Amino acid sequence: MLTMERWRRVIAQYRSVPGDDVAVVLSRDGSHGPVVHGLSAAAQARGIEAGARVVDVQAIHPDLHVEPADLEGDEALIQRLVHWARRWCPWTARDVDHGLLLDVTGCTHLFGGEAAMLRDIRARFALQGLTARVAMAPTPGAAQALARFGSGAQICGREDVATALAPLPVAALRLDAQTTRLLDRLGLKTIGALSDLPRAALMRRFASLKPDRNPLILLDKALGTAPDPLNAPPDHRHFMTRSRLAEPVIDPAPHLPTLVEDLCTLLARAELGARRLRLTIYRIDGDWRALGVATARASRDPTHLRRLFDGKLENIDSGFGFDLLTLEATDSEPLPLIQDHLDGKRDPSADVAGLLDRLAAKLGADKVSWPDWQESHRPERVERRVDALQGTPTAAPTLLRDRPLRLLTPPEEVRVIYAVPEGPPSQFNWRRVTYKTMRHAGPERIAPEWWRDRPGTRLRDYYKVEVEGGQRFWLYREGVIHDGRGAEPRWFLHGLFA
Repeated sequence: MLTMERWRRVIAQYRSVPGDDVAVVLSRDGSHGPVVHGLSAAAQARGIEAGARVVDVQAIHPDLHVEPADLEGDEALIQRLVHWARRWCPWTARDVDHGLLLDVTGCTHLFGGEAAMLRDIRARFALQGLTARVAMAPTPGAAQALARFGSGAQICGREDVATALAPLPVAALRLDAQTTRLLDRLGLKTIGALSDLPRAALMRRFASLKPDRNPLILLDKALGTAPDPLNAPPDHRHFMTRSRLAEPVIDPAPHLPTLVEDLCTLLARAELGARRLRLTIYRIDGDWRALGVATARASRDPTHLRRLFDGKLENIDSGFGFDLLTLEATDSEPLPLIQDHLDGKRDPSADVAGLLDRLAAKLGADKVSWPDWQESHRPERVERRVDALQGTPTAAPTLLRDRPLRLLTPPEEVRVIYAVPEGPPSQFNWRRVTYKTMRHAGPERIAPEWWRDRPGTRLRDYYKVEVEGGQRFWLYREGVIHDGRGAEPRWFLHGLFA
């Protein structure tokens, strides 16, 4: 439900949204092609279920409207909702399948009672364009079961938990599909039927299951006979400094050093370093302007952070002046207090990080990147470029030491003049220049990645070749004779050695 409602709200900003009578599904990548991730009410009415293959569903419903799901956006939204829900209580946590758990012990009287709190929760989620099914129970397991499979706004007391859970299906205990099917074959379709059976026989049957899959353990947690603590994530820590001015000014530069110094002091007390900073000015006409910078690694060096704003403050439109400035660390990471080297030497990694920060501030974050290594047999897939301000660099795989530093993208085909049965061609033509092979090493055979490449992809035999002029190339032969995957093998030049 959350996935579809968020998709409709986002899509409505750009184009028209399909009507409520149109069957819409949101798809995500599966092991055997796209699968259904989210469904509209019309799609659910047709009997479509989440997890089904999209091609199978489209074969039955040709008029089905399929859109890609935004999994990262859904994840970001649910994480924000976890902290947003702390308007009702200080302890909130995420539950499976886009659920939220709230420990409202001692908080209900602040909202006029339990029923009033549930009404307020549903109303505030409705203002966000989201539908909330709520329930209140003594245990997290019982509350989520009643919210998902109950009436949607049920309040259950401690003495009524067993009675309220009895008619619900066993899937309400957050069991996986395999355990649910097993209980269904045993004739245990409801929680009441499961709790009425002797526990000794069931415990022997499910003793090998993990606690998060064992129906008896989950039943005990829901009934309150076993502990089920709520693990609430900590609140986001906000670090911000302000400068209130007696009169409006135009230039923020004179006030920036003080803001940076105060912010670094706050970060040092918490042993944190800033990864992203945002400078905001509030104009006297009621408008505001913001400017952001980022760092390659956590830092609280006032001089370095202040230099990141050089050349950018002139781009802020101050209007007729502003009387309030704020500097906020929107993203921070742990940075413990470390004593400097007694010999006076500098940390080389800190110098590299500082250089990346200055380059990104000068040229733009999208202009500075470094390689990120992937596990792949194909040389062109081993390396990809990522933003230098995101994450940390990793060491190159050992196999790259024997490969050229420069790869041609895509590999360029060479014309063979004199071929030999085994080994690279004795003469070949590349870019209208003829080269004569003097020495070679190889082959290094690289087979296709069957889980990624298309059927019929041919293997490669790579050779290191030194030609008459001293140049060294990296050639490969695509395919072998009589491999049943094409005509004669072809030769390509894939890389250049220094």
